[in-house]
Amino acid sequence: MRIGIVCPYSFDVPGGVQFHVRDLAQHLLSLGHHVRVLAPADDDAALPPFIDSAGRAVAVPYNGSVARLSFGPLTAARVRRWLTEGAFDVLHLHEPLSPSVSMLALWAAEGPIVATFHTANLRSRAMQAAFPLLRPSLEKIAARIAVSEDARRTLVEHIGGDAVVVPNGVFVDDFAGAAPRPEWSGTPERPVVAFVGRLDEARKGLPVLCEVVPRVRAVLPGARFLVAGRGDLAAARALLADPAGVEFLGPVDDAAKQALLASADVYLAPHTGGESFGIVLVEAMAAGTAVAASDLGAFRRVLDDGDAGVLFATGDADAAAAAVLGLLTDPSRRAEVAAAGQRVARRYDWPVVAGEVLAVYDTIRTGVAAHARVVADRRLPAPRGPGA
Repeated sequence: MRIGIVCPYSFDVPGGVQFHVRDLAQHLLSLGHHVRVLAPADDDAALPPFIDSAGRAVAVPYNGSVARLSFGPLTAARVRRWLTEGAFDVLHLHEPLSPSVSMLALWAAEGPIVATFHTANLRSRAMQAAFPLLRPSLEKIAARIAVSEDARRTLVEHIGGDAVVVPNGVFVDDFAGAAPRPEWSGTPERPVVAFVGRLDEARKGLPVLCEVVPRVRAVLPGARFLVAGRGDLAAARALLADPAGVEFLGPVDDAAKQALLASADVYLAPHTGGESFGIVLVEAMAAGTAVAASDLGAFRRVLDDGDAGVLFATGDADAAAAAVLGLLTDPSRRAEVAAAGQRVARRYDWPVVAGEVLAVYDTIRTGVAAHARVVADRRLPAPRGPGA
């Protein structure tokens, strides 16, 4: 199959949607499909060979975060050229309502179109104002995918229609086979709690984590908190009453993230909202690390209502500390939770998830082909009877 995938967010500063697009493309390529990805990026950016730049992005406050988007006539021209040269059997747009490359591709494209919706927090005033202009284009989408039940509900409530839920994917074996790093590994006296997330977005939970640190270290004085992610380190450190207990690792690449999660005793996810899935929970589970997480709806579903991890009241530092301490002080319970998490993580392995995406592609291609046959039949001249 010739598959075109469009990502609205820049690969210069990658995030969850970009990783999803990249990994999906890599797996589809491994199956023998022809795949090209279009995304914003500087023309001189170091990109995987299957990703094409749609041009430089600009930082825009969008959907409770800061997104790097690309829009305008020059970008639109690149999109049209890419679509023409690609001659794709299926076009797969991610977040087509974001004012960026996916929206431009939706306006320009014809043929089988699939759209994946990632967000569970559609509150953009600009989007609400622009939606009447977008509605006709949305009718071109043959199939809709939501990455979670929360994202599906957002789609239904704010846009209308429905979607099939196909979750985010993880290369589970990459995390399960990751080697711990000695400097990040814990001991009974100095256990390790890990966190991965953007430091400058409060909804990722760093302020809550900073309150958890002294509560945990009051019981386990040697406990270490390893924090990985982009953001202002000085501002992050200023939140800490006990800076000695936290090590900021800064941004980490895939290999380092895998090693960090494999090294930790507990992964803490203290997010406070705006999450549609929780991919880092699945990554930690795949690495064999016990997870303690806020009881957000998306996290609750990933953790099987607490069977595959420990849930605590969102935003409650006392409850979060109790959850972490319950795992750190009970090795058998921690091992039990970690094993359950590894079993659940297999549901999100890319071979499983990509198979569901390909099933959607096949369904709309079959539907388009059947429609084309009906149209062709209607255009054929009526058979002439004897003697006519």
